Amino acid sequence: MARTKSVRAVLGNKGRDVFWLPPDASVYEAVETMATRSIGAVLVLEDGKLVGILSERDYARKVILKGRSSRETLIKEIMSSPVTFVDCECTIDQAMALMTEKRIRHLPVIAEEQVVGVVSIGDLVKFIVNDQAATIDHLHAYITGQYPR
Repeated sequence: MARTKSVRAVLGNKGRDVFWLPPDASVYEAVETMATRSIGAVLVLEDGKLVGILSERDYARKVILKGRSSRETLIKEIMSSPVTFVDCECTIDQAMALMTEKRIRHLPVIAEEQVVGVVSIGDLVKFIVNDQAATIDHLHAYITGQYPR
């Protein structure tokens, strides 16, 4: 059942906090933001518009492995762009399929050309597991006669 619900429901559970930086910020600032906020990616916004995303994977592959300096490298030099995103009505199944196809772990959610949240693959799995547990509890209560009438 959870998989047919929209990412709006996931955002309702996890919250709509969006952490972002401008494209001219340093990669060091991005990594510091990710560490401080315990997140795996930071959005890149310019004039309120989504222009990129920088993930831990981008950092590892485009800075560390290339021997670059995170303090001297700008986000716009290594960010992933264009960004794959969904709207609030995208189902959890569709979001998971898109993330699998694109091999990404973070998916910005856009409404009326504005970022309204970000869902990670972990957020989606957690939502599904919690929804399934609630369904099991309801079915158990129904079968054992403890279901409210």
